[in-house]
Amino acid sequence: MQPGGRLMLAQLGLEDCLEEIDAQEAKYLAIYKDGKHATLPFPNDNKFPYEPVGRTLRNGRLVQRLRKKAASLSNVHLEEGSVKYLIEERGVVKGVTYKNSTGEETTAFAPLTVVCDGCYSNLRRSLVDNNEEVLSYMVGYITKNSRLEDPHSLHLISSKPLVCVIYQITSDEVRCVAEIPTDSIPSIANGEMSTFLKKTMAPQIPEIGNLREIFLKGIEEGLPEIKRTATKSMSTKLCDKKGVIVLGDAFNMRHPIIASGMMVALSDTLILRNLLRPLPNLGNTKKVSEVVKSFYIIRKPMSATVNTLANVFSQVLRATTDEAREGMRQGCFNYLWNGDFRTNGIIALLGGMNPRPLTLVLHLVAITFTSMGHMISHFPSPRRFWHSLRLFALALQMLGALLKDEGVKEMLIPTNAAAYRRTYMTTTKYIPTIAAGYVTC
Repeated sequence: MQPGGRLMLAQLGLEDCLEEIDAQEAKYLAIYKDGKHATLPFPNDNKFPYEPVGRTLRNGRLVQRLRKKAASLSNVHLEEGSVKYLIEERGVVKGVTYKNSTGEETTAFAPLTVVCDGCYSNLRRSLVDNNEEVLSYMVGYITKNSRLEDPHSLHLISSKPLVCVIYQITSDEVRCVAEIPTDSIPSIANGEMSTFLKKTMAPQIPEIGNLREIFLKGIEEGLPEIKRTATKSMSTKLCDKKGVIVLGDAFNMRHPIIASGMMVALSDTLILRNLLRPLPNLGNTKKVSEVVKSFYIIRKPMSATVNTLANVFSQVLRATTDEAREGMRQGCFNYLWNGDFRTNGIIALLGGMNPRPLTLVLHLVAITFTSMGHMISHFPSPRRFWHSLRLFALALQMLGALLKDEGVKEMLIPTNAAAYRRTYMTTTKYIPTIAAGYVTC
C-alpha cells in the first residue's frame, strides 16, 4: 500500500487495520537495469500531511481486519454469502439474491447497494457496458522463512520479456512476481512454469544482496503455491441505473505494476462517504444519482493519475527489439536515475502523495524528450533521428489514448486536483464512517 493509501485509511479512521498483520514498511523503490541500480525514496513533502512511508503486506489479512472493524460497529450486520444477481424493479436496484453460508438462497434489500465484487465481477455486466482488457499475466509465489537484505524497498527489475518485482510482505515472507505476455504462458501443472522461472527469469535477477537467492529458493520450495492472475485494464463508465454504486476493480482497473489499486478504492470510498453523509435518506434515488455523478468527477485527480502512470509504465518498461520503444524504455530509467526533482516528482505521483494528472503529463512529456535526446546525442545519424521521431509519435499515441480514457478536461485542468487535495489530503482527523443503509456485494 502506497503512502497515499495509508492517508486514505487514516481519513476513514481505519489506520489501525494495518496493525497486527505483520505489515512491513516500504520506504523506497529500487530499480535495476543492465547491471545498474538505484534506490529512490518516497520524498518528504510538506504538502503531504502524512508519513511518506507505504506498507507491504498480505492483502487477505488487511481485508479480514477491515471486515472485523466493520462488524464491530453497532449498526452493521455482517452476512457472508455468494451473490447470484441483483434485484431490480423498473430500472432501480432494490437489493440482491445470494446464497448464504449454509447454501440457502435468500434475499437482502436496501435503499443503496454497493457492488464491489472485484476484477472478475459477474454483477458489472448487468450494470454497465464496459469490457476489461487483459494486458499480461502475473505469476507469483511467496518465499517463506526469508528476509531481504533490503526489506524496505519494492525491487523492480527490468527483465525480459517483462518485469519482475520482489518485496517483503511479512517479517519472514517475500513475494516474488514475474510478468509474462499473454501469448507465451508456461503451464504450472506440468512444471513448465517452474522451469521457465528458474532458467529464464532467475538469471536476470541481480545478485545484489540476496534477491536472486530468495527468488530461486521460492521456486524450489513453492511449486504448489505458484499462482497466476491476469493483469487487466478497464476505464470507468458511469452506471445509469439507480439504487446502486459500483466500486473497486468492478468499476475501474489499471496495471498493478505500481501497486495502487487499493489506494484508489480507498480514495473512492472516502469521497463517497463525504458526499453521502449529508443525505437524510439514501432511498432518494434522484439525490443519490446526483451524488454518483459528482463522485465520478471528484475522483479523477487520484484515479486518473494512478491509472495513467500504471498503464504508461506497463507499456514503457516492456522489453522489445524495436529501437524507438527501447529508447523510450531506457529514457524512462535514465529519468528515474537522475535523483533530483524529476525523480522526486515521479515517486510522489506513484505513491499517491501528489495526485495531479497535469503534473504527470508534464513528466511524461519530459521523459519523451529525454529519451529522444539520449537516442541522438551519442551517435547522431539519420537512422537514430528517424527512430527518435518514431519515439515521439509513439509517446503521442500512448498519451492520446490515455487522455481519451480519462478525459482531457479532467487530466489537464489543475483546479480539480487542487480541490481534491484541499478536501481529502489536508487532515488525518478521524471521522466516523457511514455504515447504515448499504448492502455490500
